[in-house]
Amino acid sequence: MVNFSKKLTKDQIPGWEEYYFNYKLLKARVKVYTEQTKEGNHDRRRVLKDFSKLLDDEIEKIVLFMIKQQGLIAARLEELGKRRAVLEDIPLVQEIAELKEDYRAVGLDLVRLLKFVDLNANAVRKILKKFDERLGYTFTDYFVRSRSNHPFSQLKQVFKHVGIGAVVGALSRNLGDLEEREGSYLNIYDENPLAIPKDPIIDMIKATADKLTNSTNFLRFLGQHALIAEPDDAAGTEEEHTAAAYHYISLVLNLANTFLYMVNTYIVVPTADDYATSLGAAATVCGIIIGSMPVAQVFSSVYFSAWSNRSYFQPLLFSSIVLLLGNVMYAMAYDFNSLTVLLVGRALCGMGSARAVNRRYISDCVPPRIRMQASAAFVSASALGMACGPAMAGLLQVNFKLYAFTINSETLPGWVMAFGWLVYLIWLWISFQEPAIGKTYEEVHRQISSAGSSSTKHLKHLLQDAHGDNDQEEHLLKQDAHDDNDQEEETPSPAAAPSVIEAYRLLTPSVKVQLLIYFMLKFSMEILLSESSVVTSYYFGWTTSTVAIFLAMLGLTVLPINAVVGTYISNMFEERQILVASEVVLLAGVLLSFNLLSTYTAAQYVCSALLTFVSAEVLEGVNLSLLSQVMPARLSRGTWNGGLLSTEAGTLARVAADGTITLAGYLGQGMLLNATLLPSLVICVASIAATLSTYNSLFY
Repeated sequence: MVNFSKKLTKDQIPGWEEYYFNYKLLKARVKVYTEQTKEGNHDRRRVLKDFSKLLDDEIEKIVLFMIKQQGLIAARLEELGKRRAVLEDIPLVQEIAELKEDYRAVGLDLVRLLKFVDLNANAVRKILKKFDERLGYTFTDYFVRSRSNHPFSQLKQVFKHVGIGAVVGALSRNLGDLEEREGSYLNIYDENPLAIPKDPIIDMIKATADKLTNSTNFLRFLGQHALIAEPDDAAGTEEEHTAAAYHYISLVLNLANTFLYMVNTYIVVPTADDYATSLGAAATVCGIIIGSMPVAQVFSSVYFSAWSNRSYFQPLLFSSIVLLLGNVMYAMAYDFNSLTVLLVGRALCGMGSARAVNRRYISDCVPPRIRMQASAAFVSASALGMACGPAMAGLLQVNFKLYAFTINSETLPGWVMAFGWLVYLIWLWISFQEPAIGKTYEEVHRQISSAGSSSTKHLKHLLQDAHGDNDQEEHLLKQDAHDDNDQEEETPSPAAAPSVIEAYRLLTPSVKVQLLIYFMLKFSMEILLSESSVVTSYYFGWTTSTVAIFLAMLGLTVLPINAVVGTYISNMFEERQILVASEVVLLAGVLLSFNLLSTYTAAQYVCSALLTFVSAEVLEGVNLSLLSQVMPARLSRGTWNGGLLSTEAGTLARVAADGTITLAGYLGQGMLLNATLLPSLVICVASIAATLSTYNSLFY
């Protein structure tokens, strides 16, 4: 894997080298600060002041060069504009063709400038993130807040490329005017600019500008739900490795596993309360029935994540067998008249949750060029399963005996899912191809730790020799900044966190807040979905089929909402702005759900449910996108990876929500709704406050 320092050097435009962000120098300075911190020999205020000055100097250098290049491009466009004005009176074909080529040459220079800005913006982001990780500060929050909101902000010039949009517009308009349009008088400002033939250079400029602004689309936005790291463009060796490991049918089997598991999760929701009463328990015990699956998933996610370090086929095989047995037990609990058998069956289903394996397979075995499509397919399979589960429950309205087994609306979901997992198990055994897995992440971690240890000892030795001498410290900085054989630079990937304790220590405040938001949205969604059958039957007298249709319709909103947000809204606003707005809307949905009047109507419930569910879906996409950006690099690999941590946060939220429903049931069904919404309200308010406290650190 090519590291960022080498990528920065490799991608520099010849002749512009001195104007790039000096990433190596600042990285070396961070190392010095880190060693001084370990020895207790540093002044926090001095460190922040010195590092801020270094950053300001580097950013100013970049911005001044940007402005100079924009001026040169603007001057060339002005000169070309004069030539074009002459040709309007005497349109000569040869001169028009030459003029178009000159405009294209300016366009290529603009692309170079956009790439220059993009590379430097990434360098600023990475050094800020590295500083916070190494020193445990929240420097990014201070630096961005103080610089981005200032009227003379130079940081905005780098991240928002102010002024370049006007140059792009001028170039697009002039090239459009030179195109042959067969009598059409449209231009780029008209309502239907798509009717104008586009020059290829305009598409190239737009693609580069979109990359710079982190512009997104539906596919990318959908893929971000999976929290699977996007590939580095420079990681050619990774492309070769994953291409060799990639097997299309194996990917489809992972996606099918995801789909079936989500169906298995939600197929019981419409009938869980009826099943509980059939076994002699209260209807609110449905919280325990639904929640026993995520309780088991808390533990299964860990061992499946560790197991996937060695194999993908074995955990998928084990998952299928356990889910098959769990569903059989769930179905047979009715004839045994045993709530215990039912709960054990659901717990077994949770023990078979292989979503960590599915994510890991996409991350490690799918080539980077199609990884985003695979991630989007993973999320789509989850959303489809979420919609199909309740819909299938609504269709399974039968009641008859088959030998000694009762087949009705409560047991049939178990039998149907058992059959589905049996078919999947056979397909898996026949078609799955185990990819070749090399060294484990633990072995890589030991190698990296060993290399890093020797490098650190060398650095510490030099610092001890310095005895506070500034000249020797500067010598150390220069040596470290220009040493191409630095051990850390040659490490193939960041060392994975070896334990959950180490993983927790790596979590920055921004990551913790994003995990809290993920917990909050999953808690709110689980409360809404799990108690829907009890609440709607109590207040509105809805049947199982009506509840199933309602839940299926909620599930079907996932993809359209993500399409709108991913294609339009995310291109109009910053992700952190969408994050806060979604939290506020979710809070409004929770408030609207409360039963504060003498009458509680179905319209109020449906509207509040849609508001809560849709805002939670939007929030999930943006939250996971930001989480992937603020997540430390060491949590992108290994057992204790970012995907596992987010899965655990969401699973714990579901456990807490289902437990809340069961406990609130002791207050009676009349108090259930308000009693379960109150924790959602508190957590939502807390997450908004936490988001605002780290808002400036989400400047990505």
